[in-house]
Amino acid sequence: MKKDVSRRSVIAGAAATAVGALVGGGRTAQASTRAVGGAAGKVTAVVRVTVIDATGRPAARDMTVLVRGERIVAVGPVRSVPVPAGATVVDGTGKFLIPGLVDMHVHSTELERTYPPLYLANGVTTVREMSANPAISAWRREVEAGTRLGPRYVIGSRMIDGAPSLWEGIGPPFVSVAGPEQARAAVRREKAAGADFIKTYTRLSRASFLALADEARRQRIPILGHVPDFVRFTEASDAGLRTIEHLSAVWYNTSDQERKLRQAIAAVPIGPGEYAGWYNRMHPVEYAAARSYDRRKAARVFDRLARNQTRLTPTLTNHRVVDTPSSVRTDDPRHRYFPARIRQLWEMTMREVYLKDRPAEQAASRRELFERRLRLVAELDRAGVPLLAGTDTGTSYVMPGFGLHDELELLSQAGLSGMSILRAATLEPARQLGLRDHGTVERGKVADLVLLDADPLRDIRNTTRIGAVFVRGRLIDRAQRQRMLDDVITAAREAVPAAARVAGCACHPSASPALHH
Repeated sequence: MKKDVSRRSVIAGAAATAVGALVGGGRTAQASTRAVGGAAGKVTAVVRVTVIDATGRPAARDMTVLVRGERIVAVGPVRSVPVPAGATVVDGTGKFLIPGLVDMHVHSTELERTYPPLYLANGVTTVREMSANPAISAWRREVEAGTRLGPRYVIGSRMIDGAPSLWEGIGPPFVSVAGPEQARAAVRREKAAGADFIKTYTRLSRASFLALADEARRQRIPILGHVPDFVRFTEASDAGLRTIEHLSAVWYNTSDQERKLRQAIAAVPIGPGEYAGWYNRMHPVEYAAARSYDRRKAARVFDRLARNQTRLTPTLTNHRVVDTPSSVRTDDPRHRYFPARIRQLWEMTMREVYLKDRPAEQAASRRELFERRLRLVAELDRAGVPLLAGTDTGTSYVMPGFGLHDELELLSQAGLSGMSILRAATLEPARQLGLRDHGTVERGKVADLVLLDADPLRDIRNTTRIGAVFVRGRLIDRAQRQRMLDDVITAAREAVPAAARVAGCACHPSASPALHH
């Protein structure tokens, strides 16, 4: 116990003093304050482009796409879609147009010159923030008012955890509930506070979780998040958990040793604020569950999820860091976009949480676990379970914007087709978020678009070859995109500690003044 408390103090204290809430140098980037949205009557035409509309239809070559205001007003062959006089013309010869990308699991910090521009520069036009954050809520209001250039934000509640919570005394915003009535009250309170959805967390009791799910139905607010340790995967799906975050909980429901493993979970001793202790003690149980995977049982479980339309966000980028931290590049050139003290905090968190007290002989089992996760994602996809692309931005070395492209590459390594991967980052998120006018390249849809220099269906890594981005009809061309990226680097060099709070991810330790996931 003493060791866990000491480690928690090191991470929380060091981050609070070393990082605080780093904000970019005192001035706000021009790109953050310009009005958003295309001019109401002005038309932008992308001509001679190959359209990959994410509906599942084959790529359509030699197309013209017209954008007026915030909407796509025409999509069709060049020969049948005339370009209006006075339109801004973007030459799409040899290029590929896809819907704007969505990161469905992020925890942004208050680095206003870092997070919004990095999302947009990477073609990420919508993000789902997985925990309440007053600063990001303010950004959303500015984006919606047209005074800030940024992605569309969908923002969750504080995480609802059991009692004791893994986060007591650590810092991320959470609500600890000790029973069904407190769980119901938490749902009502978070909805009244403006949450778009309720975020469930790991240590909720079964009775509290079921009460929370029932109250959410009454209040007509979605619930999503972690499957609690004490709840079966299928039971959570049946109760209405809209999306399940991460892959860890899958193993228990698909193991031929489930009863024994659940007894082991119940016996894991957890005190208040013992995230690191919980994480390290659960590994042997999760590994045993993964190795006792029963394909026939799994097929029944996955069929149930598919019938319930329960979506799953694998967050392979997060699992790669957690399972195999030694594989993470600490010299990634993309790190130059982040203040030095953020990078130092990433390194410290890796050392003090993921690697500290980890037996050397566990390295092989953790690598094996990650390989099993890749195979699991492929099986989920084949079974028809809708998958969502999400990164868990906020975890050490998981970067806003860039991280989503890493996630897409990992989904490809898992064996998913290029079209399945694109849909997981476009159409399926739009469906889950209830954004009926988003997610595809079709007439009438909101013009969130990414123009690529190479074919993502041939190689998903081509999603990084971005020539231009449309966000709600506004064109960010190659030159402006480069200026945005240059300003992020400048902000990283100028950044100084400031007396402001950094929002925490409530999933895993990362670049905030506390552990979070």
